[in-house]
Formats: sequence, structure tokens, C-alpha cells
Amino acid sequence: MKKTIITLEDVWKVYVMGHVEVAALQGVSLDVYQGEFVSIMGPSGSGKSTAVNMVGCLDIPTKGRILLDGKDISHLDESDLAQIRGKKIGFIFQQFNLLPTLTALENVSLPMIFQGIPADARAARAEQLLTIVQLKDRMNHRPSELSGGQQQRVAIARSLANDPEVILADEPTGNLDTHTGENVLDFLHELNRKHKKTIVMVTHDPHLAKRADRIILLKDGQVVKKL
Repeated sequence: MKKTIITLEDVWKVYVMGHVEVAALQGVSLDVYQGEFVSIMGPSGSGKSTAVNMVGCLDIPTKGRILLDGKDISHLDESDLAQIRGKKIGFIFQQFNLLPTLTALENVSLPMIFQGIPADARAARAEQLLTIVQLKDRMNHRPSELSGGQQQRVAIARSLANDPEVILADEPTGNLDTHTGENVLDFLHELNRKHKKTIVMVTHDPHLAKRADRIILLKDGQVVKKL
């Protein structure tokens, strides 16, 4: 029997903008199972990034429940959410979000500082991860000295720093050309198949979404189809 690692139960997210309420999510319910590769797909404004923010403990719902490994995280305070994010979830963003003054090795090491890992162990782990993404020869280069594809691979390595159970990838190929984007998808597949990581990827691209085991389609803040 498949183990459920993430559950959203009737999740709503309502933003108040002046005198207007905007419902980004309207009663979203979904499950993500351990070890699977899921795409959350939808057009701009569909609520897909809001949904992944909920899954990633970056935000809390207006109402509804979110369970991570069976634990209700819907109403935790920010410090508790930060601890969960640091240990259980790795993030890959469209914009890479690398610190420009740090080398690839230092960027990958950064999340481990907040978990109290000693410097020698951080450096060894970061080098190991950069080797996995085929960037060992670039580990002392800063982001400005790397191509877009290389920067995204550094971001992938950084997402693995604390050996999280879940990798959340929000439009991870959005700033890359088609060929480089396919290479990044290949790395995500390897993490899923070889390293048994659960992958949740947000995309608006049907071609990329089809690379996943399962597609959850959002429209106007609601799940309209599960493929």
C-alpha cells in the first residue's frame, strides 16, 4: 500500500486586497504519495503556485487542513514551519535564487548551516551533491560564471542539502532553453527513480507535465482533473 506523504483537505486560501477578497484556492483536496513524481499544472492564475506554497510550508491556509507525514501543519507558527521546511522539503525555483557572492559549493552548503551541521561535514556533503549533478569542476565558481542550466543544477544540489523527503520544483525550467530544460527534467527523474525522492513539480507546460507519473490540473483555484 502506498504511503501518503502530503494531504490537502478542502484547502482554501483567500487574500484580502483592500475591500476585495480573492480566493486563490477554493477547496483543493489532493494526496501525494511517497516516491512519486507529480505535476501540478494549470494556466497563469490557476492557483498552482499557491498550492505548492501550502505543500511547502511557505504559507498556511485560510481554512482546510494540510498533513505532512500525517502531521497537521495547517496552523503552525513560522518558526515551526521553518524547521519542517529545513528538514523535510527541498525547493527548486524558476529564478534559481542563488546568492551571487557565494560559490556553488557555498550556495549548496548554506541550508546545512541552519541545521547546525559542522563546516567540514557541510563542505563534504556539498561536494558530493555537486558531483551528483555533474558540477564538481565548477564548485568554486560563482553564479555569474555559470550558465543558466548549471545554475539550476546548483539549485537542485542545494535542494538536496538536508536530504529532504520531498522536492518542490516551481517552474524549474521556466528560464531555460528547451534542451537545457530537458536535461534538468532528466536530473529530477534521476532523483525520483534512483534516489527515491518524492517530486512535486509546478508547470504550465503540458509537455513537461507528461514526464511525471501523475498530473493534477488546477483551474480557478480548484482541482478540475487528476490524470
